Order: sequence, then structure tokens, then C-alpha cells
Amino acid sequence: MGPLNPSKAELVVGLVCFLTIFGMLGRVLLPRARRIIAERTEAIDGGLVRAEATRKEAAAALEEYRLQLAEARHEAARIVQEAREEGAVLVAEARREAEQQRDRLLATAQAELDADRELVEAALRVDIARLSTELASRMVGEPLDDAGYDSPAIQRYLDALRTATD
Repeated sequence: MGPLNPSKAELVVGLVCFLTIFGMLGRVLLPRARRIIAERTEAIDGGLVRAEATRKEAAAALEEYRLQLAEARHEAARIVQEAREEGAVLVAEARREAEQQRDRLLATAQAELDADRELVEAALRVDIARLSTELASRMVGEPLDDAGYDSPAIQRYLDALRTATD
């Protein structure tokens, strides 16, 4: 007999054991394994479905974020443009006010210069008349103080000097 030629009793015992084990596997273990595999397949498929739904939600959220970002950039550009326009208006207004103030200062300064010129001119007229009278007195050799500084000759001389300097 040998391992390749088993006895009939061993063959029957081996066959009975095999069928018992095969029956137990078929009735007990195989249904459990199928149920576990089905549950895992369902969990995996459900996970894939949930993952796909989550991916779609994330894509929608990303698109919404991009739209909000574009809108915020547009709003920022609009605000910057408004600020530039307001700045330009403020600069123009400040420039106009500065020009008005400059014109007022120039007018005031010109009026003060004219008034000072008149005062200096009046003082110089008296000095020129006095000096001219003294010079004429020295040239003539007689005092000419009696003629006074308001004589018509002195006035003509001063008028001629004024027209020469203007």
C-alpha cells in the first residue's frame, strides 16, 4: 500500500472528513465571508460615492471662492480708482486754494509796495527839493529858501524826473 495507493478505509475516512469540512465551510464560513466582502464592497463603494460628492462640493466651494475673490479684486480696484479720483479732486482743490491765497498775498504785497512807494516818493520829493534849492543857491550865490519847496519850477523839475524814471 503506500501513499499513492491508500486503503479503502483511509479513503472513506478522508472523504468523510473532506465532505464534513467542505459542508461546514459552505454553510458557515463561506456565507460569513461573502457577507463581510459585501459589506466591505458596499463601504468602499459608499466611500467612493461620498468622496465623489465631497469632491464635487469642494469644487463648487472652490468656484464660489474664486468668484468671491474676483469680485473682491474688482471691488478693490473700484475703491482704488475712487480714491485716486478723490485724491485728484483734493489736489486740484488744494491747488486752487493755494493759487487764490497766492493771488491775495500778491495783491496785498503790491498794495503795500504801492503805499510804501508813495511814502518814499513823497519823502524823496522833499529831500530833492531841498537839495535842489541848496544847489541852486550855491550856483546863484544867494539863498533861495524864500521860494520854498512848493514852487512851480521845483514841481516841474520833479514831474520831469518822475516821467524819466517811469
